[in-house]
Amino acid sequence: MFDEAKAKRAITFIENLKHTKGRWHGEPFKLLPWQEELVSTLFGTVKENGYRQYNTCYCEVPKKNGKSALAAGIALYLTCGDGEWAAEVYGCASDRQQASIVFDVAVDMVDQCPALKKRIKPILSVKRLVYLPTNSYYQVLSAEAYTKHGLNCHGVVYDELHSTPSRELFDVMTKGSGDARTQPLFFLITTAGSDRGSVCYEQHVKAKSLLEGRLVDPTYYPVIYGIPEDADWGDEKNWYLANPSLDHTITLDKVKAAYQSAKENPVEENLFRQLRLNQWTKQDVRWMPMDKWDACAFDVDPEDLIGRECYGGLDLSSTSDLTAFVLVFPPRTEEEKYIILPYCWIPEDNMRIRIRRDHVPYDAWEKTGDLLTTEGNVIHYGFIEEFIEKLGEKYHILEIAFDRWGATQMVQDLEGMGFKVVPFGQGYKDMSPPTKELMKLVLEKRIAHGGHPVLRWCMDNVYVRKDPAGNIKMDKEKSTEKIDVAVASVMALDRAIRNETRGSVYDERGLLVF
Repeated sequence: MFDEAKAKRAITFIENLKHTKGRWHGEPFKLLPWQEELVSTLFGTVKENGYRQYNTCYCEVPKKNGKSALAAGIALYLTCGDGEWAAEVYGCASDRQQASIVFDVAVDMVDQCPALKKRIKPILSVKRLVYLPTNSYYQVLSAEAYTKHGLNCHGVVYDELHSTPSRELFDVMTKGSGDARTQPLFFLITTAGSDRGSVCYEQHVKAKSLLEGRLVDPTYYPVIYGIPEDADWGDEKNWYLANPSLDHTITLDKVKAAYQSAKENPVEENLFRQLRLNQWTKQDVRWMPMDKWDACAFDVDPEDLIGRECYGGLDLSSTSDLTAFVLVFPPRTEEEKYIILPYCWIPEDNMRIRIRRDHVPYDAWEKTGDLLTTEGNVIHYGFIEEFIEKLGEKYHILEIAFDRWGATQMVQDLEGMGFKVVPFGQGYKDMSPPTKELMKLVLEKRIAHGGHPVLRWCMDNVYVRKDPAGNIKMDKEKSTEKIDVAVASVMALDRAIRNETRGSVYDERGLLVF
């Protein structure tokens, strides 16, 4: 049901407030079309008993589109205009300073509204606004979740959900805290993020599923402005699709300037896509330009490689995680390329759990043979040893590089099979030269990887850490998703380059410093 009067009441309340920033300071807060639609739908859609249908609103929109002002207006309406006695409305974020941004806007709005100013008592020392007629308040909370149990929330405004460091505060504030209220509202507002294991991405996936009709939840109102990952990020039409306030709260010239800067500096591309176009990027700083990687998807036929010399890289990870073994075949002539042949495994029993948890198509990769499974709920190292032994019967594996961590028994077993196994550190000393060389070979199209989807996924996940000397390494802690196949590829490539008959490229020109 839609109650026009309730929708109009919320809109009128917010539009009687005034802007607080820049050239709009002191002007009435006239809701833009997208904001009016959100407020109208959120507060006007009711159940048969007349109470709000939606108790959660997930609003994902790029920066500078007026999120803070809208959130402040909604927080004040929940506190002062919603007809709830002793309403408790809380502002949350990754930290108290971030949560204070919306609160400070609300304080300025109250200061410019005589009707609210005479009814609201500010207690700024604890960042609280008390609405005296109903003994209600709006207050900022810090991020210490363990202190928040027992709250009786009528409203929660959660700002920049993508940056929250853990789900503890989110769970405490949204799971059961409003059960004693007739129509609590959890207003989650954010830009896109990069951590696909976060609570924000979990909410993003749910919102997308609702918008696309794959999920039904009549209490959840999803609002997402952004463009698909494969859309042209330089097309101005797409900028308007992602930014509903473009030409109002943000000028086209500002977006153009940000775009030009991102074009000239690949490090800024992800920031532009995330903050300006609301795309969920893989990590804060993209290392591998995926268009260049995709350009190296030259055909690779394992049968054509039988009998050829190659080098292996083994990344065992943990017993319940993704394990990778990669072969790199060095070129025999100037015209040939380095060929990458990857193999990777996950435990069969927990694959379904991982699909739901990680939102990664492990099952599709298994069906195509690009991902292998081992029996049980942990990686079966004995199975992998036998697999590598059989590979050794097909290909001439000269060396296998391995990460020293957790590989002692397998190393002994592989040595017993006749393989030469070489330890490979995960620090800058060992990782930097081949990681830089991989980038160089990709840019020169001297790599052939056959478009292997799991390797591509891992490569797209890579976050690179750099030390003061300019050395780099793939960082498993900073990368938001798995990179094991990429790491194993670098290890194998290192052995291939170091053992080339014409001499090591590292010896010829030293280390590359980017």
